[in-house]
Amino acid sequence: MALVMVMFMLCLLGFSPFSTLASPSSIITVSVFRKFFPSNIANPFYTYNDFIAATKYYPTFGSTGSLDVQKRELAAYFANVKQETGTLQYIREINRNNVYCDTSRGIPCPAGTKAYYGRGPLQLTWNYNYDAAGKAFNMNLLQNPDQVAQNGVLSWRSSLWFWMQNSNCHAAITQNQGFGATIRAINGGECGKGRETQPAQNRINYYKNFCSQLGVSPGGNLGCAKQMIFKVTSY
Repeated sequence: MALVMVMFMLCLLGFSPFSTLASPSSIITVSVFRKFFPSNIANPFYTYNDFIAATKYYPTFGSTGSLDVQKRELAAYFANVKQETGTLQYIREINRNNVYCDTSRGIPCPAGTKAYYGRGPLQLTWNYNYDAAGKAFNMNLLQNPDQVAQNGVLSWRSSLWFWMQNSNCHAAITQNQGFGATIRAINGGECGKGRETQPAQNRINYYKNFCSQLGVSPGGNLGCAKQMIFKVTSY
């Protein structure tokens, strides 16, 4: 009877008693990380240890749901990272002349209108995202956005913040709604074209490859060509 009550309470809290709890480090080992991002290509700024350190801030990342779901989330995250950074080659966006300053939300651009270009594994952009991330980390990224490109743990953490708290990426995978939703959340401009754009197809190919390496099926709804509406209950 006591066991039944424990299982019931776990379900109420959103945990399945039949899930296989894991951690990102038990699925993404050093050797797996290096297969995903070979050291002769990846920038040494991006280290495995810094990634693992950053995951400690988000304990449900890569550890929610069944083992297959956990593997899919990690594959999805790294597939987008691979596309955003050119296999972890780039810390900063190549074209830094774009204006990512939107003051319509009441958030200024004290570092300059061109200072909020992409940085880190998911290329954090826009003044309002730097402001929100900085507040989450209790630091002033709005004034000095380049901190994301100077500290390895912070860089990984910024991408996990976006994945876990500033988008529906985590929920889209853990609620089995498909990889395509993560593409739309990270770069919606690649979606809704009637067919998969090349960048979106790259992400899909990377995702399928990483899933294969982790020994899990990729699931359905991989693309975003039709810009499907994904219903997310929480994130």
